[in-house]
Amino acid sequence: MSALFVAGTGTDIGKTHVACALIRALKNRDFAVDAFKPVVSGFDPADPASSDPARLAAALGDPAALPRISPRRYLAPLAPNLAARLEGDVLRIEDLAADCRAALAGGHDLMLVEGAGGVMSPLTDEATNLDLIAALDLPVLLIAGSYLGTISHVLTALVALRARGVTVAAIVMSESLDAPDLVQTADALAAFERETPIFLAPRDEAWDASELADHLAKGL
Repeated sequence: MSALFVAGTGTDIGKTHVACALIRALKNRDFAVDAFKPVVSGFDPADPASSDPARLAAALGDPAALPRISPRRYLAPLAPNLAARLEGDVLRIEDLAADCRAALAGGHDLMLVEGAGGVMSPLTDEATNLDLIAALDLPVLLIAGSYLGTISHVLTALVALRARGVTVAAIVMSESLDAPDLVQTADALAAFERETPIFLAPRDEAWDASELADHLAKGL
């Protein structure tokens, strides 16, 4: 089974938006696709439908899958390690990696493993998303915003990923509201990053990720 780690250049830039659209596009092509988000913070049990794992479950057509998609859920909208500590829990990278490997063992054409925050955002007191990516040895689908400054963030993330030997399958620039033009920003990025294909994701729930799905399907 193939898998991708959906990583971001920062927080709240559209990882789940892109993952959900990609899931829908792959399902339309009859691919068996699944999603796993090992840890989520800012999860309100009184309003689970608004959470990222609920959105992933809805895209999969299985709303009841939320607990399986995100087994570690914390209330505080903080870095996962801090949110977990407030609830008397301690996150360990080896436990998160084990959770991911168990999810990856399923019989699917593609598993999307979605991180929490950016590439270098802490997951535990001692490890970041990049440490989890490296431990799992997965290629990355890198999600960026289109805001002013995003080019620096993308290039910095690419340097960090490649320094750890991580393959970047594609970059998706997700539209940031009230930000510079999406196409113009992506074109500016392409002048500096010619190795990896760049796709555009308008911040529209009806966005069709067919082009991205076709590109990734070539590797399945």
